[in-house]
Amino acid sequence: MENTSRTKARKIAVEKLYGLEISGAIDYSNDDSFTQELIMGVTTRKEEIDEIISACLVNYTIKRLNLVDLQIIRVATFELLDKKLASAIIINEAVELTKIYTNLDDDKAKAFNNKLLDNIAKYIESR
Repeated sequence: MENTSRTKARKIAVEKLYGLEISGAIDYSNDDSFTQELIMGVTTRKEEIDEIISACLVNYTIKRLNLVDLQIIRVATFELLDKKLASAIIINEAVELTKIYTNLDDDKAKAFNNKLLDNIAKYIESR
């Protein structure tokens, strides 16, 4: 995974959003503007984002998703809705985060998140 400032911002956003899920609090200190944009985008559009994720899951529910994977998918979904980058770049960044945080040696988490995000990208483009 390339260690660009945007990649680092996504990683921090996922970690802070996970912390928010667990503790109900978030610390914005020392965050750059892109990290803040991701966190604020996900938190303010969480209901819409979760509806999109739920609509794109096949034989699965959002409540069954690992909390870290859920944050990765939420950040990516926000970026897909924002349409500032090509969907392939957004999906690749999310898959790289999955490799860091939740992928086991069997690559099932990576494959699952990749397929789900592909479904989400197609869903958003068709709206």
